[in-house]
Amino acid sequence: MADAIIDARMTETDHGLEPVIALREARKTYSSGSVTFEALKGIDLTIGVGEYVAIMGPSGSGKSTLMNVLGCLDTLTTGEYRLAGADVGELDEIELAGIRNREIGFVFQQFHLLPSLAAWRNVELPLLYRGTPRDERRELAAKALERVGLRDRLANRPGELSGGQQQRVAVARALVGEPALILADEPTGNLDSVSTEDVLSLFDELHEQGRTVVLITHELEVAQRARRIVFVRDGEIAADTPSAEAVAS
Repeated sequence: MADAIIDARMTETDHGLEPVIALREARKTYSSGSVTFEALKGIDLTIGVGEYVAIMGPSGSGKSTLMNVLGCLDTLTTGEYRLAGADVGELDEIELAGIRNREIGFVFQQFHLLPSLAAWRNVELPLLYRGTPRDERRELAAKALERVGLRDRLANRPGELSGGQQQRVAVARALVGEPALILADEPTGNLDSVSTEDVLSLFDELHEQGRTVVLITHELEVAQRARRIVFVRDGEIAADTPSAEAVAS
């Protein structure tokens, strides 16, 4: 079912008919005994193909819950979430795993690279889970690493790379399967200022290439590199505005 949904979505989005993200009256409630907590309170959010959006919010705002929903790591209590045209609420756990693998490229603060594997082997992992043949996996992984400026680092293990280079490997891994969405959770949180600029420049390049990028961050300076900033507070969208970068251009 998931493959059929993805094939149908690709046909539609090729003609620009479907946004990458469409949330409608999105609510998420957690319960513990007699206590309930509404983390998301009827959020409406649309992100189109090729947008570069930062999502910000203080601790407890619902920002992390929203990220988990967007990444198909959690599901809504009520409301609708369509990812690249697919109604996520209609998918079972196996189909959700397929959507995560094919439609979302994740970039995390902690990199999540396997230390015993060379860079290209870390990058090929999403393709391995898809059953892509080995030779094709290596070719695609090498191309992805070249796209992020690491053509000469294919055989290096994570411990042989700087923090900025490790995050570039993680971005290459996110890109290798040509997903509809790049979802980055605090991707500069563990980096020094030089590496932060390096990674943010890479996201700028991805945006210029037409990639859809959603960046979760608590740092305003990082968020302002996006073209649009969505502020979340108390489970609701408090503001949705162009960033300083967008205004300046």
